[in-house]
Amino acid sequence: MKKSQPLIIIFLLTFSLSALAQAPKATVKDLAFMAGTWTLKHQWGDMEEYWGPPMGDNMVSSYRCVKDGKVVFYEFVVIEQTNGTPVMKMRHFNPGNIAWEEKDKPHTYKLIALTKSKAVFEDDAKAVKLIYERISPTKLNCILEEKDKQGKLQKDVFAYTLKP
Repeated sequence: MKKSQPLIIIFLLTFSLSALAQAPKATVKDLAFMAGTWTLKHQWGDMEEYWGPPMGDNMVSSYRCVKDGKVVFYEFVVIEQTNGTPVMKMRHFNPGNIAWEEKDKPHTYKLIALTKSKAVFEDDAKAVKLIYERISPTKLNCILEEKDKQGKLQKDVFAYTLKP
């Protein structure tokens, strides 16, 4: 019996760690705090990010960045309920609606943490996090954390204001 004790302990530790690594129990409706039309003047240009309210098992977002009256790029984002948790899928576009990503390979980010006013999404490689946090009734921060080629964490904070 003593020989099997280490195996039982390893099994229990493995099971416990995998349970902790699971996505939080959440639905798309829990992300309603992100809804609105958000704007920002940034060094990249004027930004507008629209998040529609949850509808069924999804939310949609469109984004545009315009500098000196010319579009820099667009994004189209969906969050869909997938296997019991919200999953974000994002695509980028150049002017003329020219996609950056292949048609069957959007950037995918799983919800890894959620509070009443904050959602954290992460890609499978754990190289990119997108954090949305409603910090007041009229302010939404979108934080992009990504590792550069040397593995150093880069952080950009986009401090949006709700468009009236």
